[in-house]
Amino acid sequence: MRTADANQPPPYEGRNLFLTDGSLQDALAREGAGWAHERLAAWGELLGRSEIHALAARANRCAPELHTHDRFGNRIDDVVFDPAWHELMTLAMREGEHCAPWVQARAGAQVARAAAYLLHAQVENGTQCPLTMTYASVPVLRRHAGAFSPLSADWLPKIVERDYDPRSMTVVAKTSALIGMGMTERQGGSDVRANVTRAERTGDGSYRLSGHKWFFSAPMCDAHLVLAQADGGLSCFFLPRLLPDGSRNAVRIERLKDKLGNRSNASSEVEFDDACAWLLGDEGRGIPVIIEMVQHTRLDCAIGSAGLIRAATAQALHHAAHRRAFGRRLVEQPLMQNVLADLALESEAATALALRLARAYEADAPDAETALARLVTPAVKYWVCKRAPQVTAEAMEVIGGNGYVEECALPRLYREAPLNSIWEGSGNVMCLDVLRAARREPAAVEALLSELGAALGTDSIFDRHIAALEKALRDPGAGDRDARRVAGGIAVALAAALLLRHAPAPIGEAYCVSRLEGGAAGVFGDLPESVDAKAIIACRFAV
Repeated sequence: MRTADANQPPPYEGRNLFLTDGSLQDALAREGAGWAHERLAAWGELLGRSEIHALAARANRCAPELHTHDRFGNRIDDVVFDPAWHELMTLAMREGEHCAPWVQARAGAQVARAAAYLLHAQVENGTQCPLTMTYASVPVLRRHAGAFSPLSADWLPKIVERDYDPRSMTVVAKTSALIGMGMTERQGGSDVRANVTRAERTGDGSYRLSGHKWFFSAPMCDAHLVLAQADGGLSCFFLPRLLPDGSRNAVRIERLKDKLGNRSNASSEVEFDDACAWLLGDEGRGIPVIIEMVQHTRLDCAIGSAGLIRAATAQALHHAAHRRAFGRRLVEQPLMQNVLADLALESEAATALALRLARAYEADAPDAETALARLVTPAVKYWVCKRAPQVTAEAMEVIGGNGYVEECALPRLYREAPLNSIWEGSGNVMCLDVLRAARREPAAVEALLSELGAALGTDSIFDRHIAALEKALRDPGAGDRDARRVAGGIAVALAAALLLRHAPAPIGEAYCVSRLEGGAAGVFGDLPESVDAKAIIACRFAV
């Protein structure tokens, strides 16, 4: 039986992921990176190919393996990946996801890189982990390069190279280098001040680390930024995998984590046995040093989740446009239209938030933008990452039984979706960070209210939400118990402001009535009768 006769949609492949995404193209131009349109069109065409989708599926099916010893009994602590992983890494590094804004000094560089990352997230997510950490490490290493001269001479030039080099060699012998991070320990988790790993200073100025890391991300990276307790308190260290003489550093990989998703990527538990490391910044200032890296990784969590939301929504709409039931296409049926339009609203908002947030990280961003980023980053990370599992579950249900089997990409997206909400600070951590920034930085609150003020007067529901949000932000007695309500309120307010000002009219109005009046919808598909679901779908998705 032919596919058409079997009432099955064609594969969701062979499409340009950028040129078929009007919301991403609009956001790119709006946030100052229209110059990257041609490059991103090429990237979107590549990522949409069937062979790239096949590589993504294989990399997750053939998970990395830990080889602790060679055949002679020597300790090697190597992680072996399927060739599909290496092919995907080669493509992403060539695109510059790990380095482009740091070497391309022009307005919109962060926004262009965010768009490329969002497109990548629609196809394969495990490879994004080492790319994110490498990208996020650069500003920290540049700021503290004077503390360890090889950082400037040997490491930083290799970190911003685009030639992927997975070989286990000293950095001077490699064409490029990747950076990971290790913060959490089994007794503390997010409470990194409870870390017990010790750092002892040596006569040559280096340190010897003894202890463990419960989550040591991407152990195959060439170096990691880690936290350990020195005499002066919790401090940040640069820990290379190989020492300058070519010998292996004393980092013992105990095991790889058996994770729900993100299976193409290796996450590990490690022990340090007098591992050699170099101090970044001052002793006792570990959190302020590494927080700059953490801020950039949180940015990527939001961008990556926006990509997952877009991928799930687009695949659900693709299915509904081709599948027939009860005499007509699914996309023509009013109740399904309501569900699909609701998913489309979420995707539109997530994309707008991700690229607007990226603009606040530009090298030439004014002080108000930098302050805005400190308040909005944890709020957007919290909200967008929380919405991703709900979107992917609903999209899977749109597809039905075929969406629940592994030949479809939705099960992988569904397993992937919770990760960004956990990595780099879970929901409560993000929301408490929002309250902390609001209390400590009045300039951040003013920057947010100024941004939101540009949309006042366009929608009465929006105006009421902003009045309530402003009251909450200015309330010095606001307790931690309300942190989720405040953080979520910030995220949906910013999304609504962006959509009211820049999206087609049906989208902004529908977002306000469904997300601001009484809070965000608990389920998808309950948009009120006043919302034109068919028009929302037609605005952004060709069906």
